[in-house]
Amino acid sequence: MAKRRITQETFDAAVRENMEEFEMDPDEALREAVEQFESQGVELNCIVKAVPAVSSEDKQEEQTHEVLQALDSLRIGKESASVTDMTADIKRFTEHCSLGFAQRYLAAQKDAYPVILSCCKKSLEDKEAVLTALSALAALTDGQPDLLDAEGQRFLLDVLKKYQAVSCVTRVAIHTVRHCCLKHEQNRQDLVKAGVLPLMTGALKQHSGCAELVKEASAALRVMTFDDDVRVTFGHAHEHAKSIVLEHNGLKVLIDAAKAHFDNTSVLSELCATLSRLAVRNEFCQDICDLGGLKLIMTLLADSYESPELVRQVLSAIRAIAGNDDVKDTVVNAGGVQLIVIAMNRHMSNPAVCEQGCACLSVLALRKPNNCKVIMENGGALAAIQSMKTHSDVVNVQACMLMRNLVSRMQNYSQPILEMGAEALIAQALKTHQDCGDVGKAALRDLGCQVELRELWTGKHGSLTN
Repeated sequence: MAKRRITQETFDAAVRENMEEFEMDPDEALREAVEQFESQGVELNCIVKAVPAVSSEDKQEEQTHEVLQALDSLRIGKESASVTDMTADIKRFTEHCSLGFAQRYLAAQKDAYPVILSCCKKSLEDKEAVLTALSALAALTDGQPDLLDAEGQRFLLDVLKKYQAVSCVTRVAIHTVRHCCLKHEQNRQDLVKAGVLPLMTGALKQHSGCAELVKEASAALRVMTFDDDVRVTFGHAHEHAKSIVLEHNGLKVLIDAAKAHFDNTSVLSELCATLSRLAVRNEFCQDICDLGGLKLIMTLLADSYESPELVRQVLSAIRAIAGNDDVKDTVVNAGGVQLIVIAMNRHMSNPAVCEQGCACLSVLALRKPNNCKVIMENGGALAAIQSMKTHSDVVNVQACMLMRNLVSRMQNYSQPILEMGAEALIAQALKTHQDCGDVGKAALRDLGCQVELRELWTGKHGSLTN
């Protein structure tokens, strides 16, 4: 059942009533209003939960929230004042938008977007001014990609072209592009058609030494490969990934950037995550290997056990690249199985690492009897079993597919795996997680266990009615 919604004005009126009618102090009035609406099932995520402030010393003046006070100042000055004169108000607006989604949402409801875009366009010729205005646009569009229109798209592209050599401006422009493309397929398609991809890969190449820009550009390229807009039946995620790789040399650019930041775990996490999203074709997986990407990733896994986030992203990258059967063998021959098992055992308490580790081993085992032998000999099955015990409540850690892949062509491994306690764990996963149904039953069947396989359709004609 959908929760009820109210306007900011309704909420503010309730706070004011608590203060005036019931003589509560501001904090108590605010707390009482929140509790009152939440008890009625009202959704308050888009409501600024603060007492409106008086914008001047005139106590008779209407009270309003600080983000709207900053917006009003910008609205008054945008026609007459220079952007330089408005810098303080723009920064104040950005600061309040950065406090939370409710502030951004309220500003957008009061038509902040055209005001901020106007400031952005006026500032285009001044590096410092455009950086300030762009930061406001980035803050406003965070979580609100629908705000961006064709005029805003043109402005972002103009900035990226004009300030290609200025890393700080380029970074904020790409940051804005990322906000506007997350969960918005049309913005992605429009910006890609308008030429945003070469501008972002070019920025990565030109400013490969700037850690913050590398992270931002890598994250933005990754967003271009998402299929996360529920309003669209079919997106262009695959086409965008192909374009980044084939037309803009994206794999080499990302791998070169990783080599330049080998001591920066946050940058490397971003780059590994993006490489994972680009490994969408068999030849791309091989290209990553040929460009030295796999060697780099394996070295990272060997050297970076202390960072669970980096380990998770590295394992995710290996999982994606190993979709290529030849790369599977390269990973195993390079000692990848041992490294994966060590990583899982080191971070056994981390469900995300365990999930990616089990998935990696499952991919490496698929259609590869020799790889299954290496996984068994190096404790891969045991690490997966321990992960299932430790995180029985996490559906993606239930390594049913790995168990199936290990025994489907190597039946002699069934008994050792059963002796580790696999049958009881898979049975428990079937009870706990509906999504484990088919693969869990298949794993039990291939392990030689008794399992009830329900016949969904017999192929016989029959009436559709009882």
